[in-house]
Amino acid sequence: MADELFTLAAATTGTPASAPFGRVLTAMVTPFHDDGSLDLDGAAALAEHLVERGCDGLVISGTTGESPTTSDAEKDALLRAVVDSVKGRAKVVAGVGTYDTHHTVELARSAEKAGAHGLLVVTPYYNKPPQEGLVHHFRTAADATNLPVMLYDIPARSGVAIRSETLYQLGEHERIVAVKDAKGDVFASSEVMARTGLAYYSGDDALNLALLTHGAVGVVSVVAHVAAREYAQMTRAVDSGDLVRALRLHRQLIPAVRAIMTRTQGAIMAKAAAQALGIIPSRQTRSPLPPATDEQVAQLRADLAEAGLL
Repeated sequence: MADELFTLAAATTGTPASAPFGRVLTAMVTPFHDDGSLDLDGAAALAEHLVERGCDGLVISGTTGESPTTSDAEKDALLRAVVDSVKGRAKVVAGVGTYDTHHTVELARSAEKAGAHGLLVVTPYYNKPPQEGLVHHFRTAADATNLPVMLYDIPARSGVAIRSETLYQLGEHERIVAVKDAKGDVFASSEVMARTGLAYYSGDDALNLALLTHGAVGVVSVVAHVAAREYAQMTRAVDSGDLVRALRLHRQLIPAVRAIMTRTQGAIMAKAAAQALGIIPSRQTRSPLPPATDEQVAQLRADLAEAGLL
């Protein structure tokens, strides 16, 4: 019976061919200089590091990339720097979602011109559109380019969830191919995976293993800034049915998830972790996000050491 369960887990998790944006994606921070200006060299170096550590996908200008406080011109320059740095070794997905459909379309078209391999479109935030508004928004964004689209379902930040019935409709669009799932409802996600061809990516590091064992094809991770190799090992372990090893990796990374995702805003601590590991020179953020304090960094280093990552 155990062998049958392991085989089922591997069969339902997906294969690289069914993962349109890769298996292990990092929701990448945007490096800034100490004066708050964009650090394109730092972004290129960070992207290079993540690919070398096992990421086959990068999300640029997501929330972790502080997209609310970067200009459209900065987003374009950042995307071009990363695309040039990875040189086709990883899928580069551009975060283009806003609470304005017209602006989202403009960003999508700009990202296509800059060389993005796909688009991440978050649920419109703050204005809380009804479900029919979500359908129109996402379909309009998907119609704007020839790039594949990953929907980002994160009701804790956007204020509204994408209902399962809405996902069934959106999954019929030829370019809406994936979901970054940060809804926290594993059963609802399982139902959508069972009824559609949408590729699911865990968008919540605390639930990476849970969603992988329920059929997700990969992760879009913040903690992958420091644990890309371990998450790549976890996805391979689930693929092969080695759930004992996958669980061991999950438990090893609990201190890192706690450190980066629970003590304060994730972008703050992910950037501090990247600096602590010597990947980027500065942990500078943009207001309203404050940079990590020295006390927070000391606790972060202790947590990363506990996880065997420092």
